[in-house]
Amino acid sequence: MVEILFKEESYKIIGACFEVHNILGHGFKEAVYKDALEFEFARLNIPFVRERPFTITYKEQKLKHFFVADFVVYDGIILEVKIGNYIGDPYIKQTLNYLKASGLKLGLVINFGKPSIEYQRVVF
Repeated sequence: MVEILFKEESYKIIGACFEVHNILGHGFKEAVYKDALEFEFARLNIPFVRERPFTITYKEQKLKHFFVADFVVYDGIILEVKIGNYIGDPYIKQTLNYLKASGLKLGLVINFGKPSIEYQRVVF
C-alpha cells in the first residue's frame, strides 16, 4: 500500500481553499485569494509562510535568481495559487521545479479561476 504524503495536512489545506472559494467564488486576482487564504490559515491554526523565497543552486553555486513559493504550509508543502482556466502542464512543471529546488516532496496547485475549485497534488 502506498503512503500518501501529508494526507491530513493536505485535507486541511484543501478544506481552507474550498472555504475561500465558497465565499469569494471565482474571478478575483491571485492576490485576493492569497490574502483570504492567509486569513483562513491563521484562523484554523495552520502553520504557513507566505511568499517564501528559495535559492537555486547550480554546481554548488547559489544563482542570482530565485523563486518565491506562494505558500509553504506545515513547513513541508508548497501551495501554488492559480486563477487559470485549468491546471495545465506549465503549472505542474513550475511546481515540480519548486519542489526540486526547495528539497520538499509535495506541492499542491489550487485553481480558483473556475466556478468549481480545482486542485492537483504534485509529488517529487
